[in-house]
Amino acid sequence: MGPVPTEAPAVPTPTSATRARGARRVERLCHTTGALLVLSGLAHLLVFAVDGGPWDGPVSWRKPVTFGVSFGVTLIAVTWVTSYLRVGTRLRALLLAVFAADCVVEVGGITLQAWRGVPSHLDMETPFDTAVSMTLAVGGGVLVVMLTVFAVVSFRHRPSGPAGMDLAVRSGFAILLVALASGAAMIARGVVLTRTSHQEAAYHSTAPLKPLHGVSLHAVLVLPALAWLLSRTPWSEPLRRRILYAAIGSYVTAVVGAGVWAALAY
Repeated sequence: MGPVPTEAPAVPTPTSATRARGARRVERLCHTTGALLVLSGLAHLLVFAVDGGPWDGPVSWRKPVTFGVSFGVTLIAVTWVTSYLRVGTRLRALLLAVFAADCVVEVGGITLQAWRGVPSHLDMETPFDTAVSMTLAVGGGVLVVMLTVFAVVSFRHRPSGPAGMDLAVRSGFAILLVALASGAAMIARGVVLTRTSHQEAAYHSTAPLKPLHGVSLHAVLVLPALAWLLSRTPWSEPLRRRILYAAIGSYVTAVVGAGVWAALAY
């Protein structure tokens, strides 16, 4: 009896290889863009140290600092985390490219207005300021759509990766949806107050939701990063899962606490 024929290993087709290279290029672009946004935020921290001025309020160096660092970290995190999602290579690359471009627009508009000494959001004083504010609002809507698509994919198809990564990714995206909802609520509330001639009230209306927005925004990085680190330890899988469950529970508790505070202060 002759040898049993074995199945030849799959050889990537030119099309699939081209898509893979394109996806890697987009990933590198997103990582580089995210790093530049973080550096921009840190550079404006130095500007604040030199120039001074208030840290809080609608006009301050705090905004290009916090938005630059936050958007940069989020872009890098989403690029990494979505590598565990079961989504088409071309679709993921397209979504990431749009997401990266939108992050640049958001941080760029906020930074521009900080240097001009005017509010970046909810400012309808001049046609130019209105255009910037509306661009940032539309950009926020694009961010919501992009991240919601990734969140839906994470729940439709179980994410890959080491043990616990599926739970971490899904939990991170679920909590991220809270950040998106609170951000949309801040913009909607502020626009309504601005359109009804309550400009100062519009600037202050976002304060109660900021802690909730900030806490829930970075779960999509913290929880998957923890799952990845735990997978590198010699601990048993049950122990690693218990630690991950505890971390998720703590994060959810923090989000709920920030939500209660926002409801009481709103």
